[in-house]
Amino acid sequence: METETAGPETRQPVMADVAKLAGVSHQTVSRVLNGAPHVRPGTRERVLAAIRELDYRPNSAARALVTRRSQTLGVVSFESTLYGPASMLDGIERAARSAGYFVSVASLRSLDSRSVQEAVDRLRDQGVEGVVVIAPQTSAVSAVAKLSSSVPVVAVGSGARSSIPTVTVDNRSGAEAATRHLLDLGHRTVHHLAGPAGWLESQDRQEGWRLALETAGLRPPAPALGDWSARSGYEAGQRIARLADVTAVFCANDHMALGLLRALHEAGRPVPGDLSVVGFDDIPEAAYFIPPLSTVRQDFGELGRRALELLVAELGGSAHPLTRVQIAPELVLRRSTGPAHRG
Repeated sequence: METETAGPETRQPVMADVAKLAGVSHQTVSRVLNGAPHVRPGTRERVLAAIRELDYRPNSAARALVTRRSQTLGVVSFESTLYGPASMLDGIERAARSAGYFVSVASLRSLDSRSVQEAVDRLRDQGVEGVVVIAPQTSAVSAVAKLSSSVPVVAVGSGARSSIPTVTVDNRSGAEAATRHLLDLGHRTVHHLAGPAGWLESQDRQEGWRLALETAGLRPPAPALGDWSARSGYEAGQRIARLADVTAVFCANDHMALGLLRALHEAGRPVPGDLSVVGFDDIPEAAYFIPPLSTVRQDFGELGRRALELLVAELGGSAHPLTRVQIAPELVLRRSTGPAHRG
């Protein structure tokens, strides 16, 4: 009677297996894995081919013990479906992956001091080398300023008033450009549909709008208030539509502009024939509004890349790291703005 014998257990390939198959030394495989420049192209290709053939995966934990680098960054964000914060997170994650870093995300319901500190502590326990905090609210900036952390921390979207290392879009200049565009079209003044008071972006955009009007010798009218949603834009738009002297509105984001456009349409006030509208963000749908929306575009990919640059500079012990980076937005003109209606 024959006895069936069990085959050898399948083991995971190690670096020595890659070196043997490629016909190189263990050190050469290590140099290829670490991206060292002084490896001949033919040798590098043989090593990479061996890695693919063996389906070799480096032991990241072992490498971290040797190099004391986890190649992992932490990101603290908050639970939100709003276009701006969600796009900031996406831009940071893409930039980190392109630079060879893994990303661990802590998503919070509230960005108060205790929640942010606990999130950073959890990320440090995972061995992250640095932390990016998406901090678009005044409470979040205050929380980051109070952080106790042994790893570098950079804030994103924290506005012009932040006292911590930060990367942000220049919201004030974007709002100024949008307001000047409407004034240049002949509108006697520009009304503003503002975002929530606790958001730094809202504050900076309102400040830019106000500065553009005051520079033109105009007294800013009282802004209407929204909460970033299309619903709040629609409700404010119903009130704005009844004011015959309003001919131009700068909205603090595109979703509120969408609600405003619907309210104006229902009130029989054509855009741009009777009233011009500019938004902020340039969400993907903005070009498909009726009419297509003139707006201020933010480059969230560049925001993520610059945030990563700032954090990596601090990780590298730069003697004079930048503490503030502002990215210029771009005014995108479509068909929702036109010359002021005369008569």
